[in-house]
Amino acid sequence: MEELLYYVWQHRLFTLGHLETIDHIPVEVIDTGLRNINSGPDFFNAKLKIGNTLWVGNVEMHCSSSDWYRHGHNKDKGYDSVILHVVEKYDEEVFRTSGERIPQMVLVYSSRIKSKFQTLKQIDYQPKCFETVQKLDSFTIHSWLSALQIERLEVKQTRILELFETKKYNWRDILFITLSRNFGFGLNGDIFERWAKKLPYRSLDKHRDSLLQLESMFFGLAGLLAKDSSDNYFLRLQEEFYFLKTKFCLEDEAYPWQLSKIRPGSFPHVRIAQLAWFYHKGEEFSNKLLETSNLDQVYELLYVETSEYWDTHFIFEKESVLRHKHLGKKSMDLLVINTIVPFLYAYGKHKGDDLIMENALNLLNQIKPENNHIIRLWEQANINAESAADSQALIQLQREYCDKKKCLYCRFGFYHLSDKKGSL
Repeated sequence: MEELLYYVWQHRLFTLGHLETIDHIPVEVIDTGLRNINSGPDFFNAKLKIGNTLWVGNVEMHCSSSDWYRHGHNKDKGYDSVILHVVEKYDEEVFRTSGERIPQMVLVYSSRIKSKFQTLKQIDYQPKCFETVQKLDSFTIHSWLSALQIERLEVKQTRILELFETKKYNWRDILFITLSRNFGFGLNGDIFERWAKKLPYRSLDKHRDSLLQLESMFFGLAGLLAKDSSDNYFLRLQEEFYFLKTKFCLEDEAYPWQLSKIRPGSFPHVRIAQLAWFYHKGEEFSNKLLETSNLDQVYELLYVETSEYWDTHFIFEKESVLRHKHLGKKSMDLLVINTIVPFLYAYGKHKGDDLIMENALNLLNQIKPENNHIIRLWEQANINAESAADSQALIQLQREYCDKKKCLYCRFGFYHLSDKKGSL
C-alpha cells in the first residue's frame, strides 16, 4: 500500500486541518516535494513547518515505522537527510545513522480512497474507472488525451533519436529504417528493421538511379536470391547482385521472413520491391516531407510503384493476376501514424524546430481514428476518438496505464479516487 501513500501525499489527499507528529507537534505541509522513483528517499526537497521551525529536506514513507529498519535505512547515510518519516501505522521510533531521532507523522486520509483503490485492483473489466470516466467533462477528458498524445510521440521519437545518436546514419537513412520497419505491418516489422539497419546506404546511393540494381541489392541482402531458379527476372537480379556483392564486399543474410497469416499484397517480396521504389525516388521524398503539413500531399509522397515484374507476382517464380502494387488508404494512414509523424516530431525536436513538430501533430489530427479493440473499448465509456491523435492517446492510455494497472498515475484514476468531477 506504499504506492497509495505516495499518491495521497503527492496529491494532498490526506485529511486537511490538524496535522501533527506522533509527539503532537503541529505540521504544516508547504510543499510535498518531488517524487523520487530511483533509490533514496521517496520525496526530495519537501518544505515543511514542524512546530515553529521551517524545514527543507526529504520525506520517506512506509506502511509501518518498523519498515525503516527492514529496509536498512538506519544504516544508510543517504537517508540522513530525511526530515519527516510519514507512515500509515506507527509502531517504532526511527533514527539517523548518527543516532538522532527523526520526527514521524501518521498520514490520515479518507477510508473511501483506500476502498476505491482496493476495488480498482480487484475489478476485472476494462476500463476499471468506467463509471467515473462517464461523469467527467469534455475539457478534463481531452486535456488528458492531449497529454497522452505527446507522451506517445515522445516514446516513439526516443527510438528514432537513439538511431541518430548511436549509429552513423543520416536522417534520410533513419527515415528509411523507420519506414521499413512499418512496412512489415506487424509480423515482419522486427525483421524489416534488422534488414534495413544492415543496408550499405552509401553504396546504395551510387546506384540510386537504377531500380534494377536497387532491387538486386535489396533482395540479395534480404537473403531472397540465394537459391536456384529458372525465373528470368530472378536470374537477372541474382546476376546483378553477385556483381555488386563483389564490388562492395557485401554479405547477405538469411532472414526468417513470415508469409503465413499475411495477405499476398503484404508479402515481404512485395514490400521490398516497394521500398526499392521509394529509395529510387531519392531525396525528393524526404525533402518534400519536411516542407508539408498537408495530409493529401503526404499521401502523394507515399504513392508507390514497383518494377513491372511485380505487377504479376507476389513472390518470385509464381505468376499471379495483373495487379499494380500500390499502398491502400489504410496502409498509408498507418505509415503516417507510425512513421511519418514520429519521424517529423523527432527531427523537429532535434533541430529545435517547433513548426515541424507542430506539423507532425497536425497530420495526426487530419487522419481518421484507428479502429481496433482498444478504441472500441473506450467507446463504451463514451470516449470517442475523433482523429488518429485521439486514438493514439487511447492506445497509450490502455497499454501504459490500464494494462499495467498504473491507475495512480492516470488522471482518470485521480478523479476516481479523489471524487473530483473535473473542471469546465
